[in-house]
Amino acid sequence: MSDDGTDPKDDRRPLTRLAQAGRRPEWTGMPGQPGGIVSPPVWRASTILYDDVAHLRKAAASSTHERLFYGRKGTPTAWSLADALTEMEPEAAGTMLYPSGVAAIGCALMAVLKPGDRLLMVDSAYDPTRNFCEQVLRPWGVETVYYDPTIGEGIAGLISDNTRAIFLESPGSLTFEVQDVPAIAAIARDRGVATLIDNTWATPLYLPALSLGVDISILACTKYIVGHSDVMMGSVSATEAWFPRLRQTAYLFGQMVSPDDAWLAARGLRTLGIRLRQHQDSALAIAHWLEEQPEVARVLHPGLPSSPGHALWQRDFSGATGLFSFVLKGGDEKARAALIDGLAHFGIGYSWGGFESLALPVDPVRYRSATRWEAEGPAVRLHIGLEDPADLIADLDAGLARFRAAA
Repeated sequence: MSDDGTDPKDDRRPLTRLAQAGRRPEWTGMPGQPGGIVSPPVWRASTILYDDVAHLRKAAASSTHERLFYGRKGTPTAWSLADALTEMEPEAAGTMLYPSGVAAIGCALMAVLKPGDRLLMVDSAYDPTRNFCEQVLRPWGVETVYYDPTIGEGIAGLISDNTRAIFLESPGSLTFEVQDVPAIAAIARDRGVATLIDNTWATPLYLPALSLGVDISILACTKYIVGHSDVMMGSVSATEAWFPRLRQTAYLFGQMVSPDDAWLAARGLRTLGIRLRQHQDSALAIAHWLEEQPEVARVLHPGLPSSPGHALWQRDFSGATGLFSFVLKGGDEKARAALIDGLAHFGIGYSWGGFESLALPVDPVRYRSATRWEAEGPAVRLHIGLEDPADLIADLDAGLARFRAAA
């Protein structure tokens, strides 16, 4: 057994881990009292009291990680959630929590970079990630070089003496290119370069990024981990080599999450497996249907055989989720708006990963610099929620009729 009471040879399957993770006795029981409760309770705290000065001095002189010290360092509610997320990544040494996915991305990058370094950033990255690179890292003295998401082993040609990190996002959250994660991670590790991945789309349940050689895995927990569109949160899990630096950076930036939010996220985590399965099944049914519609030029979903990244998805992923895009055949902004505005079962809004379906107009050309986005018409991104897919198909069918009339 390891120091934290877990078995390093844990052979539990993923769904069992989801149900049991983060429920150590120290999170769910009272000292000296047998048994315990099922879910860790909400511990709210700012000030922690000490018995005397000697006790205070001793606490300050030792590790404050997962120990009551001061509210900013957390309470058992957040620690149990971080524990559970670490258990989802078998190669992870630990997980830190942040008040949003963007905060998680920013702090993870700050943990591995310094002025004078170069960062290789995938060209299909989430727009706020690009904004952080241009508006924070560049003025700070870190050069960002964008690369083709399909580059694979060709990444070796972009690594220079001052390249310190490679950032991946697979698939991309607008255009869904699948990256060759193991190839990029292997080359990076051989050259002493850190790898980070935004793994929000698949979660570790469907893409065990650290097991594929990545050093740092980032989740916008706002999406599938929470699952109910009511909490903002991010997380970063890292290998033993990187976790201490990640933790120290989070502490220095004062990053923490509300215990109430941590409790809600932990509650959502328990149903992640069954929710993702439903998101996947419904999204694939709708993606296949869209492929057959004359108004649709292309469907951008890695789970479709027609997707250029399908072979890599089959090799590395154990499932798909509810987010994908499709490109319309011709038409303009007005016609796309007619399609989206009249939808009855899809909300119009940012984010995704909740139980509700969403439709969003997307224009990938605005967020590219290393590659060129060309399409037959405007694009729409869908998040397929937990509604009956037959109702969603009927809704989209009526939307395509509106598009056809307005085009």
